[in-house]
Amino acid sequence: MTTNANATLEGINQPEAAVGLALVRVTIGAMFVWVFFENLGKGLYTSGGYAGLINYYIQKSHSPAAWKAVMGLAASHSAIAAPMQGLTEISLGILLVIGLLTRPAAFVAFLFLGSLWISEYGTSWIWELLVSWLAWLGLAIGRGGRTWGVDARLSQRWPSSPWW
Repeated sequence: MTTNANATLEGINQPEAAVGLALVRVTIGAMFVWVFFENLGKGLYTSGGYAGLINYYIQKSHSPAAWKAVMGLAASHSAIAAPMQGLTEISLGILLVIGLLTRPAAFVAFLFLGSLWISEYGTSWIWELLVSWLAWLGLAIGRGGRTWGVDARLSQRWPSSPWW
């Protein structure tokens, strides 16, 4: 088997990898949608529910003190932070399930889950969010919306766009 040392990953047709990324994208996007409805049912997007959860993390987690100060700020402004978190979760879930703006949505999800992982540090299994967190980074890098997604259509029209 010969290989071209000058070939780039962009120029290689890898349909199996594209399908794999699409499966990861749809699955973890569906997880975000599920979590939204689960948290909605638990009342975590209300001021009191959100503040209670954040205060639990402040008291029980092993997060750095600086991060606990950020969480305290969010808890004290829970009337704004709670619905913003809900909107973020459902928006990211929908965008990723349909494969629209996958790269920026996956990067935002990467940052969002990273902040949640730091917030929960020491209160749950370390791998619980870490695997999803790294999957989002892979989707942001690997253009996971170009298969089975709206981004596939957009990339036909604007193939060099960094958004998909």
